[in-house]
Amino acid sequence: MMRGWQKKVLAVVIIPVLASISLAIRAPGQSTLSSNPNLPQDAGVLTPAAPADFVGSRACAGCHQTESKAWEASLHARAMSAATAQTVRGDFSGNTIEVAGSRARFFRKDGHYLVETEGADGKLGLFTISHTFGWEPLQQYLVSFPDGRLQALPWAWDTRPREDGGQQWFHVYGREPIPVSDSRHWTRPLQNWNHMCAECHSTAVDKGYAPSTDVFRTTWSEISVGCEGCHGAGREHVTWATHGADRGVPHRGFSSIVAKRPVAEWTPDAATGSPKIDVVRPSGDEVETCARCHSRRGQISADWRPGHPLGDTHLPAFLSPDLFEDDGQMKDEVFNDHSFKQSLMYARGVVCSDCHDVHSGQLKSAGSNVCNQCHLPERFSSIAHTGHQTTAGAPDCISCHMPARTYMQVDRRHDHSFRIPRPDVSVKVGTPNACNDCHKDQAAAWAAAAIEKWHGPTRKGHQTYAEAFHLARAGDPDARALLQRIAARRMEPGVARASAVVALASFPSTETDATIAAALSDPEPLARVAALRGQRSQPSESRLRRVLPALTDPVRIVRLEAAFLLADQNPQQLPSEDREKLLAAFQEYEAAERLDVDRPEGRARLALFFQRRGLFAEAEAEYLAALKLEPEAAAIAVTLSDLYRLQGREADAEKRLHQTLDKSPNSAIVHHALGLSLIRSKRYDEALGHLRLANEKDPAEPRFAYVYAIALQSTGHQSESDAVLQSALSRSPYDIAVVGEALNRALRKQDVTSAAPLANRLSKLRPDDVSLARLASRLSQTR
Repeated sequence: MMRGWQKKVLAVVIIPVLASISLAIRAPGQSTLSSNPNLPQDAGVLTPAAPADFVGSRACAGCHQTESKAWEASLHARAMSAATAQTVRGDFSGNTIEVAGSRARFFRKDGHYLVETEGADGKLGLFTISHTFGWEPLQQYLVSFPDGRLQALPWAWDTRPREDGGQQWFHVYGREPIPVSDSRHWTRPLQNWNHMCAECHSTAVDKGYAPSTDVFRTTWSEISVGCEGCHGAGREHVTWATHGADRGVPHRGFSSIVAKRPVAEWTPDAATGSPKIDVVRPSGDEVETCARCHSRRGQISADWRPGHPLGDTHLPAFLSPDLFEDDGQMKDEVFNDHSFKQSLMYARGVVCSDCHDVHSGQLKSAGSNVCNQCHLPERFSSIAHTGHQTTAGAPDCISCHMPARTYMQVDRRHDHSFRIPRPDVSVKVGTPNACNDCHKDQAAAWAAAAIEKWHGPTRKGHQTYAEAFHLARAGDPDARALLQRIAARRMEPGVARASAVVALASFPSTETDATIAAALSDPEPLARVAALRGQRSQPSESRLRRVLPALTDPVRIVRLEAAFLLADQNPQQLPSEDREKLLAAFQEYEAAERLDVDRPEGRARLALFFQRRGLFAEAEAEYLAALKLEPEAAAIAVTLSDLYRLQGREADAEKRLHQTLDKSPNSAIVHHALGLSLIRSKRYDEALGHLRLANEKDPAEPRFAYVYAIALQSTGHQSESDAVLQSALSRSPYDIAVVGEALNRALRKQDVTSAAPLANRLSKLRPDDVSLARLASRLSQTR
């Protein structure tokens, strides 16, 4: 309850504040922010293209002066800006840099910032810098093109102090050559700001892509990340504040707000040194708000609003081997959210603002002191816990529990999974660990022995899935039981459960099917998506029965996955209620994919959706549009040729594949597809040549080796076929097709010594095959 003196104080404060808000609404270009010479002049300024319900950060400053001042100093306020003397940090005094065959010269002329470097045609060109991108520890630069594309240059300025190695130009890919043909070249789609960067570096972005002309007219309400980037459109909130601030108005005028966590009591328990109370986290809490940008994800809707589940507008990544280590540690740049959601802290209800000030982005306390908000320092900084003397340079909470990796050459980022160092896991599966990050001259076994000496033989840790994912990534069937346990245990992190369900699809069995089916009702939306993907191999009737309920799931990513899975169903054959749900889901899916029609992969996904629906003409149009955007997209060319095959257009399939090889002569997948096309045309000699090239150019793909071996055998080249198959078996010892063929050949030769272990291995890969189990048992006894 508000006391009388508090009401008087608020009355004195509110009246002048409301006047400043009204002024800000009338003249959004006028600053109500405090004078900050380092803040870009365009920060917080509402643009003419702003949606009508956005007011700009300057309209917020009058009432929220403390928060606004903190925001002014944040990296969010400097996320992007027009290139001016105030915002450009790089040295444009005529410097030239050359790395791995690429060259750039930076200079100024007539008030513009210019770079002379290699363009899309491979020749030196002169380009005008239109915008700065980021502030520290590096700053990148954008070039605007007439078609509305903004492209990020590969040359960046290291903003760190000179004594730390900074104050120089560098190439974000280091010394790796990036020719024009590379998809990472700065003129190519992977470096396109409009798609790759805009949503998270500006506010209220409308990509404004016109497919008919392949032109962007991208707009934003603020050039950087302003207040409404996190709080949502604020006009109704300002109206609420200027018209009496009625506390009965829902959300104080905002259309939605971040779901609030119950009040948390993080006082450490004297016995353990840590808090012992968990807090239930609501859907759409502040972690979900931060995850919109601080995660690896794809956008499926532009209608983001605070308080809504992330899965309504974005599809998060799984713990895939290209992004994460076997134990879930970050490998590629994953922007913290996936790491944090693997942590015990997240499971207990900790949110970002427990450690970070949400407006400045800074830690609430310096270094490990931020940990001491909840953990007793006398317990956790002691030598009994750390094994190290408390001297200068000794490891602290952050160095041990938040190991760091450096991205883009200079950007050092900490893993937010807050994991216990596990060098013993490193010994077993080869993952990195914090101990050997410092003790690089020692083996992981040495570090594991040291920890066992300090803490005994029992290892602890919230993340317990390293072995399961390690085996799964190797294709080892021993992963099956471990993955099933992870998928079924609700105390495991949701992203780990979801990733386990995805991995289980490679290890089919009756038990696996039951585990995946159970995950259809998992509380984690990403796990439900994974479970739906696990239904792809189900017969049509069974798939319809299992997937149909997901069409009305409360989270969009689940509904979209269900729509794709049921795209081959005829809506007219369903009861009217189910038919309406399916047709609505089809519309929602198409709308989500049309958000990405500026990208070849977005067009290809839409094409595949149409193909599954039997709309072959529409599918072909989308495939062709994708290839127009990226003529060297080999995988898309292969799927288009497959569409032609389904229509009996073998000549068109072959022609398309030849055209793609002209552009991508080293593409194994295209050589493989062309080889199959030529086999269907009974041109076996030509086919063998392309199948051989596919196997040579991608020897790690067992499918290529298997098909080539079968083709060799079928054309009378038995010894060559056996050699190819044995080589594939050594590289891919758990591939079902390869193992099965090797077993068949051993049985034909009556080679029991070779057949017995192959039969045993194949039986583990296909545990429901009773006859195979009997064969394996009989061969083992005979052997």
